[in-house]
Amino acid sequence: MSKLKPQSYDNHKKFVPLFHFVLAPITIIIFVASIVHLFTEQFSYSSLLIFGISLCIVILGVLVRQFATNLQDRSIVQEENFRHFQLTGKPLDARLTLQQIIALRFEGDESFPALCLNAAEMGMEPRKIKQSITHWRADHLRV
Repeated sequence: MSKLKPQSYDNHKKFVPLFHFVLAPITIIIFVASIVHLFTEQFSYSSLLIFGISLCIVILGVLVRQFATNLQDRSIVQEENFRHFQLTGKPLDARLTLQQIIALRFEGDESFPALCLNAAEMGMEPRKIKQSITHWRADHLRV
């Protein structure tokens, strides 16, 4: 992992080329083509079948991504709660939202507790939390 480039607010978003730039566009193209085919073939059995299969592919693509990110979100909450407990002896503030906790994970241990407190008290938006990070902690394993 030491060969990975450092992360910052500007480059922390992850794109998986095979998913974002190949699978997603192809899925959308096939779905649109199946709708066009459905109308040009006047709702024939084969056009309905193709449309149904393409709809299932779209739903599957969305669910795969959603399930993976939801699982990661659950893990992040547990990891950050444990990290906060290790550093302060207390769990994370209950006022913190899921999106705030996800943003806080990038803060280094030195200023993590203080940023958690500020985020909870001021109701900081996740974007503002990420922009205020002083010691960026990379997350190269995210989905």
